[in-house]
Amino acid sequence: MKINVVKIGGGLINDKKLLNASLKFFCMINGYKILVHGGGKKVDYILNMMNIPKKMIKGRRITDKKTLNVVIMTYAGIINKNIISLLQHNNCNSIGLCGADGNCVKSHIRKKNTIDYGYVGDIKKKNDINTSFIKFLLKKNITPVLCSITHDGMGNLLNTNADSIASNISISLSNDNCDVDLNFCFDKKGVLKNIKDPESYLSKINFSLFQKMKKNNVIFNGMIPKLENGFFALKNGTSKVSIGLPDKIIDSSEKTILCM
Repeated sequence: MKINVVKIGGGLINDKKLLNASLKFFCMINGYKILVHGGGKKVDYILNMMNIPKKMIKGRRITDKKTLNVVIMTYAGIINKNIISLLQHNNCNSIGLCGADGNCVKSHIRKKNTIDYGYVGDIKKKNDINTSFIKFLLKKNITPVLCSITHDGMGNLLNTNADSIASNISISLSNDNCDVDLNFCFDKKGVLKNIKDPESYLSKINFSLFQKMKKNNVIFNGMIPKLENGFFALKNGTSKVSIGLPDKIIDSSEKTILCM
């Protein structure tokens, strides 16, 4: 069973024209596909409207109770349902899900070490992803669209990094006899050698180079968890991992391919 897992984020979600164009490319993927989305910029906008302070550490959001409510409303409501309506418009029958729906993604609240991330969930176990439910939907020709809200199995919703969800879904399906490609799509051509030069993308990046670029602050903020999750997926069974623009989802050129 060949499956394409696509994660969209960045400026793609915040701009309706870009989002619609991105989803058209997603709909062009033949065969089984899964969409995972974040939407941090929209969350930031709504937090600002509600006078709730935004708190970030190294590209990761601190989620207190007020922020959690905004995150749930924004990811599972506004963004997810807007995406579903656009996919239906493009003749892609889809269903919007958070992790609690169909018990598709469970997580465990992040332990309070030196940093208290609040209501943030991490996916830790193989059975945290309900691959049977996801494959059931796919075989019924229904495309799952998952937002970055998970649940802990004890009645609590948690904010979980969308890159992590995409990575863990890819790994779990790969371990369930599927051939999975993971595509991170955002508003850049790939991993940039120079953030000020949009044409300076790397065609390939390995883990050693990633570590070096991170140490030298060439890669920072949200790109760090994206690449960490990408390499995690690659090391644990995912066939191929790439980062780039949405029009290159099914094209091997002009994007960054992750290598071991």
